Amino acid sequence: MQKTNAYDYGIYLLLAIACVITIVPVLHVLSVSLSEPQAVYRSNLMLYPRQLSWDAYQYVFATPTLVRAFGITVFITVVGTMLNLLFTITGAYALSKRTLPGLSFFMILVIVVMNFNAGLIPGYLNVKSLGLLNSVWAMILPGVVNAFNLILMRNFFMDLPEEIEEAAKIDGCSDLALIFRIVIPISLPAIATIGLFYGVAHWNEFFKGLFYITDNRLWPLQVLLKTIVFDNNLNSLVGANTSDILIEPANVQAASIVFATVPIVIVYPFLQKHFVKGIVMGAVKG
Repeated sequence: MQKTNAYDYGIYLLLAIACVITIVPVLHVLSVSLSEPQAVYRSNLMLYPRQLSWDAYQYVFATPTLVRAFGITVFITVVGTMLNLLFTITGAYALSKRTLPGLSFFMILVIVVMNFNAGLIPGYLNVKSLGLLNSVWAMILPGVVNAFNLILMRNFFMDLPEEIEEAAKIDGCSDLALIFRIVIPISLPAIATIGLFYGVAHWNEFFKGLFYITDNRLWPLQVLLKTIVFDNNLNSLVGANTSDILIEPANVQAASIVFATVPIVIVYPFLQKHFVKGIVMGAVKG
C-alpha cells in the first residue's frame, strides 16, 4: 500500500478547510431559521438551533407573495429546462453530422456567441421589442440555447457509434424517431448533465427577473429573496394569516434562504450520478 506523504496531507487539509468554509454558513442559516429571536441576538454564530421554533417557516408559508414567487420559479425551471433540452438536443444532433451543409459556418457562429454577447442594453431592447417585458417568458425564451451546452451535447453525439443509426434507418426509422427513440435513451448521462446546468440556472434566475420584470407579482424567488435579505424589506411578505405570528427579520431572512435552497438540493442527488460521466463523455471530442 502506498504511503501517505506530506503532499497528500496538504490536500486533505485544504479539503477540510473548504468543507468547513462551505458547511458552516449553511449550518448557521439553518440554525437561525429554527431558533427563537432572542437566541439569535445572543449569538453571532450558530451551528445548531437554540430554543427550537418553527415560527419563521410558519410565517414564510403563510405569506402569499413568497409562495407565488416559488410557483413562478418552479414554472420557469420546469418549462424553461424542457425547452432548453428540446432545442439543445435537436440542434446538437444536427451539428454532430459532418454531412450538414455549412457545418463550419454554423460552428463558428456558435463559438462566437459563446465568447461574445450583445450586452445588457441591446438585450433589454430586444426583449422589449418582442413584447416580453413583465412576462415569465422573458426569463425563459432569451438564451433558450446555451452555446456551451450545445457544444457539450454535440461532442457527446459525435461519440455515438454510427452503426446504431445506420441499423435504425435500415429498419425504416425516421430522423425524429431516431432521435427520440434511440439517441436520447442512450444519451441520458449527457442530457442529465446539461439539464442540471439549465435547471440550476433557471432556479437561480435573478438578473432577468430584476431587469425585465417590474411587476412584483411576477418576481421569481431569487429577486424576492434579494428584497428580503439584502434590502431588509419584509413589507412585501405581509399576508392575511401572519398577524398572530411574532417573528424577527433575521429569522424570516434565514427561513427564506432555506426555502429557496432546499428544492434544488433535493433534486441534485438524483442527477449527480450522471453528472461526472456526462461531463467527461461530452468533453472528449472538439
